[in-house]
Amino acid sequence: MKGRMVNELGSIVIDSNVIATYAGSVAVECFGIVGMAIVNVKDGLVRLLKKDSLERGLAVRIEDNRISIDFHVIVSYGVSISAVADNLFGSVKYRVEEFTGMEVEKINMFVEGVRVID
Repeated sequence: MKGRMVNELGSIVIDSNVIATYAGSVAVECFGIVGMAIVNVKDGLVRLLKKDSLERGLAVRIEDNRISIDFHVIVSYGVSISAVADNLFGSVKYRVEEFTGMEVEKINMFVEGVRVID
């Protein structure tokens, strides 16, 4: 899936992996987010992803130049999940729309775990 924009000089094509990498880096900067997670379906174990593979903790879909993003995150212990979600949704929507020039239609956040931060 790729987003496409056309202007007077030509067309711009943005791969969904580029958007995933950018959205993942924006997400880990948000208050209350420890990191992105990946779930091993076979074992049911949740693993915290390193910074170089954040895009594996989310899914990006592009339809009619509208973006939908699913985040699988680990949150900090003791924070309000609704406050974290509001912060994530606002930050990601604004920054991804500025980055791509496309509309972010939907953002879903799946909390896969909680970690105590020292």
